[in-house]
Amino acid sequence: MLILVTCLFLFITAFALVILRVFQPTARYGWMLAASGALLAFISTILWLGRLPMVFALPVWLPVTLFPTPVMFQADGVTYPLALSIAALTLATLLTAVTRPVFTNSPSWAGILILGGLGILAVTANNPLTLLLIWALLDLAELFSQLIVVNGRQNNESVVISFAMRAMGIGLLFWANVTGSVNGVVFDFQSMPANATIYLILAAGLRLGVFPLNLPFSPDSNLRRGFGTALRLVGAASSLSILGRITEPVSSFTPILILLAMIAALYGGWMWLRAPEELSGRPYWMIGMASLAVLSALSGNSIGAVAWATALVLAGGMLFLFSVTHPLLNRIIPIGVWGLSSLPLSMTASAWLGDLNFFVPFMLAAQALLAAGFIRHALRTPSGSMLESQPGWAQILYPAGNMILFIVLVLLGLIGWDGAFRFGGLVLALIASLLALGLVWASRRFRIFNPARAHWVNSAGTSVNNIYQGLWSLYRGLARVAQAVAQALEGEGGIMWTLLFLVLFVIIVAQGIQ
Repeated sequence: MLILVTCLFLFITAFALVILRVFQPTARYGWMLAASGALLAFISTILWLGRLPMVFALPVWLPVTLFPTPVMFQADGVTYPLALSIAALTLATLLTAVTRPVFTNSPSWAGILILGGLGILAVTANNPLTLLLIWALLDLAELFSQLIVVNGRQNNESVVISFAMRAMGIGLLFWANVTGSVNGVVFDFQSMPANATIYLILAAGLRLGVFPLNLPFSPDSNLRRGFGTALRLVGAASSLSILGRITEPVSSFTPILILLAMIAALYGGWMWLRAPEELSGRPYWMIGMASLAVLSALSGNSIGAVAWATALVLAGGMLFLFSVTHPLLNRIIPIGVWGLSSLPLSMTASAWLGDLNFFVPFMLAAQALLAAGFIRHALRTPSGSMLESQPGWAQILYPAGNMILFIVLVLLGLIGWDGAFRFGGLVLALIASLLALGLVWASRRFRIFNPARAHWVNSAGTSVNNIYQGLWSLYRGLARVAQAVAQALEGEGGIMWTLLFLVLFVIIVAQGIQ
């Protein structure tokens, strides 16, 4: 029941903000209401610890023959870190909003709360039907948000293509449900057959640009900090949460998927390291971290996959919400790389517990690139104003938002879930850490590790998506040809074309008989 209570705190607060904006649009206490709801949700999520595992199910839909599986949620030692990280990110996003120019009852605050509630429901979903419904809601929210802010035909097409890729991920999730229920067994993530797990990995990878390698959204998106950060990171967590529910996949395509995930991890890490600033590099951060999670799942390490997904949210949230110079945060944010180090007792210490195969060196390289890029961006001074120019209460609440993410990142390495208090692979963790430090040193001395110009990342990202834009152009060309043929065959001219084709067909058949 606590799962429902946590989400109700977020949804009811969002509804209250909407009502307040309609009847009192100039009210100055909207932010206090939003932050209070997020704080209550965060505290209630902490209280889950004493009652894990928890199960909450809605009544079975009728008719039962069509919907044998109810909408069900389960919080346990695997899903808890993702739920806590989403609750912490929601609170941190609202606390750091105090430094932004517009500080009235913004519609984005209600959107952040709704995203947080949907994200918690997604990571605790206990069967494909439940997860499918929540994925659809999150995808529609992103589609409408993007279409509102983007301009131009090409950008609109990119948004639609991105939505189509996510819809294909939903289709794979549905197919996994069909595969698992083919024998009449009620399918949930605990009773999942081995032949269905590969579809779940494909669904997660497809939604985040790992299979095939592509940018899940444009690097120059207008959705930047605040709502944009919550939308991206919550969506990533909801997609990757499914990896914590599966055992080692059984499929002849596993080596091919490992190869594709390795390429995506290395590409994402390299582009993230060379990004001119953290927000333009955010798509590559997500691809790189998601690829590491997928590689862990493909090697049978579901706990490691959850660790990478949680680090994606917490470490990424610390960096993407850091917009104002603050002496304490200038020192704390770089320490957040601890969550990516996989050293003993860190959040990702369980990353090296699976079946280690030939891809380990490539995974180490990708981890080092992502960690080095994190340090490089964390050491850069934010372009925003000094915090001293803000009111006294804002000077307290803003650093508190980032500190919450840092504290949760550290504590999850010690307590709270199945991957806590692990020593992992010390040798591999040390190699990755030394490689990351070496890359940080090299990035200050060699031009190859730095972008040639500020828009370099955007142009490089465009070159990757040129393949998919080319396919889209080919599709449109074929559609125009088909439309021209259809117009030629319609009307009076269609009779003549039909007679011509009939005569040609008779001639060919006659020659064949002779």
